[in-house]
Amino acid sequence: MDYIDLEKNTLVVTNEPLAGYTLFNISRLFVQNVFLFGFRYLPRVFYSLLMSTVMAPFRLRERLVFDRAVEKTEIKNDPIFILGHWRSGTTYLHNLLSNDKNLGFFTTFHAYLPSVFLSSDKIFRPILVSSLPEKRPMDDVAMGADLPQEDEYSLGAVLPYAYYNGWCLPRNMRFYNGFVCMQDVPYEVLREWKEDYLYMIKKVTLYWKGKQLILKNPANTARVKLLLEMFPDAKFIHIYRNPYHVYLSMMRFMRIVTPLYCLQVPPELGKVEKMMMDLYAEMHKKYLRERDIVPDGNLFELKYEDFVKQPLREVKSMYRELGLKGFKKSEQSFIEFIESQVNVRTREYVVDEELREKINKRWSFAIKAFGYES
Repeated sequence: MDYIDLEKNTLVVTNEPLAGYTLFNISRLFVQNVFLFGFRYLPRVFYSLLMSTVMAPFRLRERLVFDRAVEKTEIKNDPIFILGHWRSGTTYLHNLLSNDKNLGFFTTFHAYLPSVFLSSDKIFRPILVSSLPEKRPMDDVAMGADLPQEDEYSLGAVLPYAYYNGWCLPRNMRFYNGFVCMQDVPYEVLREWKEDYLYMIKKVTLYWKGKQLILKNPANTARVKLLLEMFPDAKFIHIYRNPYHVYLSMMRFMRIVTPLYCLQVPPELGKVEKMMMDLYAEMHKKYLRERDIVPDGNLFELKYEDFVKQPLREVKSMYRELGLKGFKKSEQSFIEFIESQVNVRTREYVVDEELREKINKRWSFAIKAFGYES
């Protein structure tokens, strides 16, 4: 097993996340990695620098025009955070809940170009639209500039402390994975992360004219305590999936997407697999510790396999248990979205005994905690 189209895709530049990053953040990332790029990926480096340079005056204008309004934005209702490991159904859940018109969310445009979306929509939206595939490269899920998106991308655009930076710079992947659990990181890093995340959330709240936000970020699964420090009345929805299937889906995800993002020749897949398995274990151990500090009535845990069978029933239970308003008003929109997804293809996985034993050695605690059979 190896990466998919690792050499074939080296000239594909429009998928590169760094193109939406600030020049200052790009420079910090390059210094962190001592400017080590793979020669074959230099077109992506140049494309990212070009796009970031073009956007620089527009970023400055947005700061000058909107900074005061963003800082003054009041978050009247703390966000609802969707938690769960990558490949556990977080996207389907996020897309479904975004049909509640009482809620706002990060769109792909917000997440990929967080420094210009308020003031330069007409200029940069068409560029983003032209660069997006109709469907995500690793599955059958639609992509679009206005569809809900993972807010970790927006953090990566302004901070060197974000998970996906490790996919762009995979020789340093373990270092960037460390910012998922945020353990043993310097105080200044935590302070900067909190300030920038709060600013982003305020900015998107301003865009949605004060609506409560529904935010999806798998990395936040290991940041519950940190998020409660910022938003004491936040709601959490944790979706979990059969760990054996998560492993297989995640490996496919990394085999496909790493070659599209990377600026360096990635490590051999076996090393990436180990880092993925380590991170899964670390983030779930931290989640299992921290979920107990969530106030009563603010956490809903959802089994993926139940959710995909009866999504409307599970969402109704979620609204009731979390005390969310608006289910009845949004019910028809939920039904229409669910019906629109019936032809989305999902993969079926076969787990052989050798793989089962490997996963059991590392993830048996999670298999037990979430009620799956080993």
